[in-house]
Amino acid sequence: MNMIDKVTETPCYVINKDLLIKNLSILRAVKDRTGCKILLALKGFSMFSVFPIIRDYLDGTSASSLNETRLGAEEFNENVHVCAPAYREDEFEEILRCSSHIIFNSFSQWEKFKDSVHNQKKNVKCGLRINPEHSEVETKLYDPCAPFSRLGIKYSNFSKKPLEGITGLHFHNLCEMNADSLERTLEVVEKKFSKIIKDMEWVNFGGGHHITREDYDVDKLCILIQGFKERHGVEVYLEPGEAIPLNTGFLIASVLDIVDNRMKTAILDTSAAAHMPDVLEMPYRPEIENASTPGRDPYTYRLGGITCLAGDVIGEYSFEEPLKVGDRLVFKDMAHYTMVKNNTFNGIGLPSIAIYDPVKDEVNVIRKFGYEDYRNRLS
Repeated sequence: MNMIDKVTETPCYVINKDLLIKNLSILRAVKDRTGCKILLALKGFSMFSVFPIIRDYLDGTSASSLNETRLGAEEFNENVHVCAPAYREDEFEEILRCSSHIIFNSFSQWEKFKDSVHNQKKNVKCGLRINPEHSEVETKLYDPCAPFSRLGIKYSNFSKKPLEGITGLHFHNLCEMNADSLERTLEVVEKKFSKIIKDMEWVNFGGGHHITREDYDVDKLCILIQGFKERHGVEVYLEPGEAIPLNTGFLIASVLDIVDNRMKTAILDTSAAAHMPDVLEMPYRPEIENASTPGRDPYTYRLGGITCLAGDVIGEYSFEEPLKVGDRLVFKDMAHYTMVKNNTFNGIGLPSIAIYDPVKDEVNVIRKFGYEDYRNRLS
């Protein structure tokens, strides 16, 4: 990769501009075919330096907090859909000011805040998050429809509840899923909620749609959206987080040391715990450029992070040549749920953020982080 040599300091997140546009073009084609609207889910990707690119393809943002709501309104456009488990009273007026749509997670939250909505001069559309009680996600940590979930309203709780002022519904039960998961979900949603949907103006299908993945069934997705719109006469929104930056970002790291305790371990200037926490939470094993599974190539190493956490281990990989101090490793698909979830545990510095333009063959470092960024998060 040409961009590796152009990154002067590591660790560094690098977004490939052309790969980002490639994904956005796929999403725009879905919009053109179906008439749906697609939002950028800020919880997955909120690198606002590329918002000017994304704005040309998508319709707005989805947010889950006051900070995300402000970011969407101030850096993207006025179309901000907010959905959170609950809202704080001291933040709600500001959320109203910055949003176009607000989704409530319960009837009690709607009752609490509906007067504030009605008293606003601004026309903010309100919706309810529903729980279809249909699970597609195997990892329970990421399943909004798992037993005892706090997310969404079950159909049984709609009994005799007034819906005046509610114009839409929102559901979200997917995570890195193909269109067949949405198909099964829609069958359940329509079976349970069709009487309510008929009185709505819009339905938000939430996120978790891996639309830009190579094997994703885009044709099926378009058929599902078109069919739903025809049957119910509503506007359809999607709010994928990963589909926008999927496979567009890289984390470039350097080898600082190699230690041997019955297995060679390369200690890097990055960290699973601090810079890619999903490696430990999900868990998953990120791909590395020019690396294979353990034992496949001649030289196998465990890759360890720079923090003092004993379990700060990224995984085991094999290489054609032995690693040495100073070598650079390129972790793939590091744009989503990395920058938004990284932290400064142990005082470890955050990776720089850069954009690579293949046409110009240039890396532009957008942001570097230093001591003040660490210090100002504390008291």
